[in-house]
Amino acid sequence: MATPSFLSSFKYSDGLTVVGISICTAVICEAISWVLIYRTNSYKSLRSSIDKAAKKLETMKTESTTAKITKKSKTKKIDRVETSLKESSRDLSLFKFKSGAVVALVLFVVFGLLNSLFEGKAVAKLPFKPFGLVMKMSHRGLQGDDPTDCSMAFLYFLCSISIRTNLQKFLGFSPPRGASAGLFPMPDPKTN
Repeated sequence: MATPSFLSSFKYSDGLTVVGISICTAVICEAISWVLIYRTNSYKSLRSSIDKAAKKLETMKTESTTAKITKKSKTKKIDRVETSLKESSRDLSLFKFKSGAVVALVLFVVFGLLNSLFEGKAVAKLPFKPFGLVMKMSHRGLQGDDPTDCSMAFLYFLCSISIRTNLQKFLGFSPPRGASAGLFPMPDPKTN
């Protein structure tokens, strides 16, 4: 049996086991990220520079919209602040990259373990009949024709995304306001 003995008689034991393991994995991944990223001085300085640049850019843009007269020097200053914000965001993304590799390794190991424990077994029932692509994901590796059966992979995927994101927000590790560009930012329309 894939679940501990105290849960095996419970109706939703497999699904709760997957959710519990997902919560534990999210906590472990955030602990790894804290050790490798969030507690370092370079991360703190990058984050504060991003926050300052984002606030400065916001105030400069609100001042320029209220003044109605845009001067070349004002637009140059705004462009410089935007450029420094993009560079700081890129540096922050590269800084987080090393931790991302370790976290990905942990997630792959846990997923492999769960896959071997719950292979071919429905761990939950969906309250709806999913459409095409979602049904292929939610019914992956399951025998039978019941479209409301949910595989471990689908439940773990949904839990991992939602739990880790909310845990980051709760712990205050979510990315700074102006750092949404990531490694591959959108091209600047002004340069085209």
